[in-house]
Amino acid sequence: MTTYCDYCNTHPEDTFNREYHDTQYGFPLNDDNLLFERLILEINQAGLSWLTILKKAEKFRRAYDHFEIETVAAYGETERARLLADPGIIRNRLKVNAAIENARRIQVLREEFGSFKGWLDAHHPLTKEEWTKLFKKTFVFTGGEIVNEFLMSTGYLAGAHDEDCPIYGFVKQLNPPWMR
Repeated sequence: MTTYCDYCNTHPEDTFNREYHDTQYGFPLNDDNLLFERLILEINQAGLSWLTILKKAEKFRRAYDHFEIETVAAYGETERARLLADPGIIRNRLKVNAAIENARRIQVLREEFGSFKGWLDAHHPLTKEEWTKLFKKTFVFTGGEIVNEFLMSTGYLAGAHDEDCPIYGFVKQLNPPWMR
């Protein structure tokens, strides 16, 4: 019998969480827009279940122009109002504002580090506490749990999968940053 992480065992009938666990969680990301997407989805999860976010993920992608950083950074009041009126996503003003502001901050980071990933790699490795402090200094709406889940889900912190989970071995072969 294959042993999966507690994450899957606590959601046995939930195909959304299982698919995310098996195909995305802990997998290293190299594309800035995908990293930005994961950060914004984690921000939107605050106070809600991750299942809610997974079910709305495609609607988020459409609403936020597939998380194209340059496009989101250029959003003005018209786009902000459109997002706040979109029933397919989380219509929280603080979270919408955070997405726009964090896209702008990533643009600034790109000037110095070449990319969002370049900024992450330049600071790796840090402890969870050091990462949280850095994110709070650099971004908005990024508390400890958001930072932890973002970094774990993108391979910057270990712990996404139990060592006896079959996905652990697969992710390990991808050489995530936490292994370097």
